[in-house]
Amino acid sequence: MNAWEARSLLRSALGLDPDRTPFPWQECLLERMLRGNVPELIDIPTGLGKTSVMAIWLVARACGANLPRRLVYVVDRRAVVDQATEEALRLREFVDKNPALKVCLRLRHDQPLPISTLRGQYVDNREWLDDPAATAIIVGTVDMIGSRLMFEGYGVSRKMRPYHAGLLGVDTLVVLDEAHLVPPFEHLLRAVATDPALRGRAERCKQCVPQFRLLALSATGRTPGDDVLRLTEKDFEHEVVKKRLNAKKSVRIEPLDAETKWEDALAKHAWTLTANGTKAVRVLVYSDSRKVAQKAKEAVEKLLRKAGMSRVDNTELLVGGRRVFEREGAKQRLKSLGFIAGSAVERSGPVFLFATSAGEVGVDLDADHMVCDLEAWERMVQRLGRVNRRGDGEANVVVIGKVEPDEKVQHALQKQRRGGELTAKEQKAVEEYHKAQRQLEAIKKLRKNDDGNYDASPGALHDLKTRTATDEALKEILHNATTPEPLRPALTRALVEAWAMTSLETHTGRPEAQPWLRGWIEDDSPQTAVVWRTHLPVRADGPAPSKKEIEAFFEAEPAHTSEILETETSDVVEWIFARANSVREQKTAQDDAAKERRLRDEDVVAFALDPDGRLRKAFTLAELVAPEDKEEFESRLKGATLVVDARLGGLKDGLLDSDADTSPRTADDGQIWLAEGVVGFRARTAEAPGVLTRERNWHERFRFATSVTEDGEPTRWVIVEKWRQDATTEEDRSAGNPQLLDEHQSWTEERARRMGEALRLDNALIDVLAVAARLHDEGKRASRWQRAFHAPKDGVYAKTEGPIDYGLLDGYRHELGSVLRVENDERLGMLSDEHRDLVLHLIAAHHGFARPVIGMGGCEDAPASALEEKAAEIALRFARLQNRWGPWGLAWLEALLRAADQQASGDNDAPASNGGGA
Repeated sequence: MNAWEARSLLRSALGLDPDRTPFPWQECLLERMLRGNVPELIDIPTGLGKTSVMAIWLVARACGANLPRRLVYVVDRRAVVDQATEEALRLREFVDKNPALKVCLRLRHDQPLPISTLRGQYVDNREWLDDPAATAIIVGTVDMIGSRLMFEGYGVSRKMRPYHAGLLGVDTLVVLDEAHLVPPFEHLLRAVATDPALRGRAERCKQCVPQFRLLALSATGRTPGDDVLRLTEKDFEHEVVKKRLNAKKSVRIEPLDAETKWEDALAKHAWTLTANGTKAVRVLVYSDSRKVAQKAKEAVEKLLRKAGMSRVDNTELLVGGRRVFEREGAKQRLKSLGFIAGSAVERSGPVFLFATSAGEVGVDLDADHMVCDLEAWERMVQRLGRVNRRGDGEANVVVIGKVEPDEKVQHALQKQRRGGELTAKEQKAVEEYHKAQRQLEAIKKLRKNDDGNYDASPGALHDLKTRTATDEALKEILHNATTPEPLRPALTRALVEAWAMTSLETHTGRPEAQPWLRGWIEDDSPQTAVVWRTHLPVRADGPAPSKKEIEAFFEAEPAHTSEILETETSDVVEWIFARANSVREQKTAQDDAAKERRLRDEDVVAFALDPDGRLRKAFTLAELVAPEDKEEFESRLKGATLVVDARLGGLKDGLLDSDADTSPRTADDGQIWLAEGVVGFRARTAEAPGVLTRERNWHERFRFATSVTEDGEPTRWVIVEKWRQDATTEEDRSAGNPQLLDEHQSWTEERARRMGEALRLDNALIDVLAVAARLHDEGKRASRWQRAFHAPKDGVYAKTEGPIDYGLLDGYRHELGSVLRVENDERLGMLSDEHRDLVLHLIAAHHGFARPVIGMGGCEDAPASALEEKAAEIALRFARLQNRWGPWGLAWLEALLRAADQQASGDNDAPASNGGGA
């Protein structure tokens, strides 16, 4: 395909009308990407289509460019609907309409472009994990992507962490949107992309492992870089670019007096911009405080009621700390109110959107006017980019700030001038005042309009930034008004290797990854994720469940992104105390019909889990009503996932609400959640013996006895089932339609060969994958495994319908059994020592263990002393291979075998299985 055809394809991918052309900077980027050349940074003003980077990359890949197969688009905030997701979904439709592209992008004819994002039916759907050879798009946050890349994976089991890290750290182009907002994360990504010390030691191995690349996007230019793509002279001549650069945005500064509350000032000016409710305009109101934004919303709603208008039809809230499930519904609200750029909506009156930083990044918001508090320069630039986005009107922007020092600050300043020592409170007030002055000074450096207000058009902001190249004083003013780059720890090979030891529950050299993602931030409030569930691992009768049982239950039902509400730990503590007391007070008021489901003081109603799923603490209702040590309680919730009984309530419109008594929807309540199979699991109850009608798309994953007799016999079960293609736990691939071992391993070998060829691996490495695939499940020949999985008696099986008898299995790891059984295999002996090592490791690690340890329980293939020696050998092999291939390179190779295994299992579970996925 020649350059002209590529540009024509790009025009189609961008969805442009025949009379419109791409922006010149977009065509320039396409030309570079066709050569496999990715710039370090794209420095383009907001509103000029930076998310089109996805389409440009897709077109270049379809044209055969040497670019990574996976594009990961990272945004700094979780939003209701992000522009990147919309772009990804539009590209999926574009590919579906052009079947020839599927061949170019390594997609099967019946496979849509894999997309995994933070919202809708694509929330955390793991499509990108299915086929490492296929083109795929992932949209995620800094924390979601960064933790997975660093082998941490918030919300990902330890067994799956190397899989995620391998596919993110290899053959991936990370596009970091608004990189200037998260400099520590950009430094981390750049180190992964360019630091040779972090990759494999052996040169040949480096050549076999596809590259990890970084492309930073910025609207402020704070991010440095030698290879920067900026607007060209041709861009300034482009009609659409000119219109957007000259979009009229007039800024005036309004002082906040000491007697006025922030929410009242924001509401007052927002109402004034609508001519007291008489103009049908869109007003965007920003506040740095969630509580202030909520109170400002309430204040405007009072004004709307006085004017005879419905508050429900005229206001919306866009803040953090909201459950993802409800954000999907709020997306439609934003569109119906006309706040999504390009929305054509008829309005009979004014509409208001109240937002925090959640609405500053990644959301294609567009408003007619804006009111906001004063913030750091880079955030002001983001906010200004969300008003009059397309240049179709004349926007008025009111910035409210403490222009003059109040009485307390004046007193502190005088005290300071006299040489007095300030208290901590006084020092903080003075610092806040000086910071506000620096932020005001930056705004005042914008050119003035004829009316005396400041010109905040993208063109004016661009001119201001351009002037800093020759005006050192201006450069210093903007620098001082910008949030200082936080200190960050260095990323070293030793750290990455420690994180990569994912099969170790604890490791003294493995710190939390957060400082590497966001730096050391003193005022960063600890966060807690809250998840509501209908079914919990609690027992009405019989002995209390063990820690192991509880962790196994939550491994089978891991918290899904769509279920999570993440907010400050202090707010969660205050909320759950209030809810526990409220529920306790209501007990006496419940009627007889409610006695069965009402909560008692001794009932376990909440579980605090570590990010890797380990249990920190289970809480009874009584412990939440009156905890013995509130500080210790709060410390247990910091950084935890708190899974609570849905009967505690406390959720309204997706936000924590201490007064909400109604049980919220849950992902395990038996109803469709977003779409069938989205979360990958479901829960059903059954009386003993716990037999349920099997459904084609669902297979049993785990069962928990909720009631047990005095003799230890279960009388009632909660049975967790997995969606047919989901593989969250290490035994998922062994449950499904029955399949003989030889057939399964043959299919896996075929899949592995096809994948290696699609990835253009050399023949020797393809043979390594194929041999590992052919032998990976040999340990399932053990009679213990066959009996524990209830295999039919007519052969040796790799997959069975189950259920799994974990007691009989006794911790047996069939991967260890496989290594023991294949060491003298003829096919293995034909390989070089290096490749033989790699095969044995891939077999040992194909369920996420052997990094570096693997369990020896239940293995009867050798004496205990020999097993210990073999386990040590497996650990040393892991260290040796990781040194050779690098942390991400080895994890990537493991992921290839695991993906081939998963594909073969999927072929077997498909409605019309025809062997090998052909």
